[in-house]
Amino acid sequence: MPPTVAVVTDSTAYLPPAPGVTVVPVQVIARGVSHDEGSFTGDLASATTSRPAPAAFAACYASLAAAGVTGIVSVHLSAAMSGTADSALAAASDAPVPVEVVDSRSIAMGLGYPVLAAARAAAGGASLEEAASAARRCVTATRTFFYVDTLDYLRRSGRIGAAASLVGSALMIKPLLHIVDGRVSLLEKVRTSSRAIARLEDLAVEAAGQGTVEVAVQHLRAPDRAQALAERLSKRMPSAAELRVAEVGAVIGAHVGPGMLGLTVTALP
Repeated sequence: MPPTVAVVTDSTAYLPPAPGVTVVPVQVIARGVSHDEGSFTGDLASATTSRPAPAAFAACYASLAAAGVTGIVSVHLSAAMSGTADSALAAASDAPVPVEVVDSRSIAMGLGYPVLAAARAAAGGASLEEAASAARRCVTATRTFFYVDTLDYLRRSGRIGAAASLVGSALMIKPLLHIVDGRVSLLEKVRTSSRAIARLEDLAVEAAGQGTVEVAVQHLRAPDRAQALAERLSKRMPSAAELRVAEVGAVIGAHVGPGMLGLTVTALP
């Protein structure tokens, strides 16, 4: 018998199709035209982003309810970065079935892992509350680090302070960042890209510790660097239950620019 709890997320999880998971696209805006994230192929330097309208979530929830779902866990990118979770909450208040909205306090696989945790719980017959709790536990067990070639995109989008951006540009520093309390924060400044990527690798190994983890290497238009990083990590983290490589899309791209490398580590229960 199929699970009666469904999982909804937004396109910034960048997950491949997963059973029981429905994706609502975040919008990418260029030259005044709004595009679903997956359909945008234009210039990231001129793009901005926008949350899905509450009506998009309302339609999604209604469709799932009509298909027989009796509860929905809706897991989304950090509310400190986007109003997407607010749109989901607005739609949840009038949904035909109960909806639990979960703020992942992250993005990309920092969002994707809690989504998958909820979906696994739902597939195992968990209640709405249990599936939402599985997602929230995963949120607290997940850490994300990333490297960008320049802070200019983040400065322009307001996702990191202008002072940090100016210092990095003036000294030709390669920034390492992480997500703390749902926000992008400068973690370290490194002199070269090779040192930054090596340090990124070390941070992932330190975050994994001795426990069993899942690891995601994420990139934007840097597949060779991402694959090389994944291969090095597989040798240093033999206890990793899974190590995946994924490319992020236009919403993250508009805020970080090409060349981004990210690492997400989640501890398994």
